[in-house]
Amino acid sequence: MSISDLFDSGFQKRNKDHFAAIVRVAMGDGEISQEEKAFLNRLAHRLNIEPTEYNEILVDYNSHPINPPHSLEQRYERLYDLAQIVNADEIQDEHEVNLMEKIAVGLGFHSDHIAEIVPKALKMAKESKDAESFAEAMRA
Repeated sequence: MSISDLFDSGFQKRNKDHFAAIVRVAMGDGEISQEEKAFLNRLAHRLNIEPTEYNEILVDYNSHPINPPHSLEQRYERLYDLAQIVNADEIQDEHEVNLMEKIAVGLGFHSDHIAEIVPKALKMAKESKDAESFAEAMRA
């Protein structure tokens, strides 16, 4: 196995774990709405999640760990994805928000700041057109 194969498989594992974390939030209210499903489909495509992997993750999303990205930019990208899925069905139930808070800590955001970060992230995700403008707004 070459170094590039190792890198590719590690990168893909992180994508699967990230996707599973998003599914975990989507399932926070016990079901995946049509809006959440549409977002998950787009995210799976963006993360190169194969249909068989997609279905396996839907069944067994809790077995995937949260792998924190090293860069703040990547953390913002993942936080954006989380906020998008919580906002997808326009129903922010308490369980989804609590789960988002836990995953945000798992992504590497300091727990002392979660009470500020998560509400801001939810608001900015609604207002932002893309992950870049979201990250810019979060840094401000």
